[in-house]
Formats: sequence, C-alpha cells, structure tokens
Amino acid sequence: MDRRDAERELLRCCGSTQWARLMADRRPFASIEAAADTGDAIWASLAREDWLEAFAAHPKIGGAGGKDTDWSRQEQAGVSDSFRAQFEQLNRVYETRFGYIFIVCATGKTGDEMLALLERRLCNDPEDELRVAAEEQRKITRVRLAKLLS
Repeated sequence: MDRRDAERELLRCCGSTQWARLMADRRPFASIEAAADTGDAIWASLAREDWLEAFAAHPKIGGAGGKDTDWSRQEQAGVSDSFRAQFEQLNRVYETRFGYIFIVCATGKTGDEMLALLERRLCNDPEDELRVAAEEQRKITRVRLAKLLS
C-alpha cells in the first residue's frame, strides 16, 4: 500500500493527521503489537491540537456527530435508546466545560458504565481531563489498529 493509502487507513484508527502521517512513515511493522506500541509513542509525542483533532473525528457517545463508522457503532453497542437523552444532555455539559466531546473507549462497556464515567469525569480539572481523554483515545486507537491489521 502506498503512503497516501496507508495514511487514509490509519486515520480510521486515530483522527489525528499528524499521527497518521508519522505512523505511515514508520511502516512496515513487525507485528500488530509493534504497530500499537509505535502508535502509543507517537500519540504521547503529539500536541494538544493533534489530540483535539482526533477527538473531533468521533461521534458523540449516544448521539450523532463525528464520523459515524461501523467501528464506532460496534464500539457503542452498549448504548441503548433509553440512554440517549441522558447522554445528549451530559454531552452538552461536558463539551461546554472542556471544549471537546466526551471520549471513552466504549468497547465492552455498557451504557450504565459509560454514563457513570461521563458523570464522574465532569468533576475533573480541565488539564487532568485532557490527559484522561487522551488516554481513552490511545486505547481506542489500539483496538482499531488491531482491527485494521488483523
């Protein structure tokens, strides 16, 4: 796969164009784990703006927005219609408080679990929350890299 195609595919894993560029530059990877570890290192080196770009590529938990892909629908399978109104309200509060959407690695979590995490994280200091959200994005990226490369 050429570099441009690799970047496009890597953007499916993480919406930061800088992350995708740097990952494409470091190909080929010896294993999925090596790719994930490289992805982690690159993610940790990026600027706040790169993190925010990646966050913006996600649909809101329990709602619309971002790039609603098959992967995001699968990851958010634990959010039933009964939770949507609560998520919509709390997502607005979160976005007003922090300036970006609520990011959580939703894979394997129930709607109750994600709603509780959202409520708890609303109490975080903005700088602490940015780091928490970035860690959640890192987890999402690892899950998606495994899907992409397997």
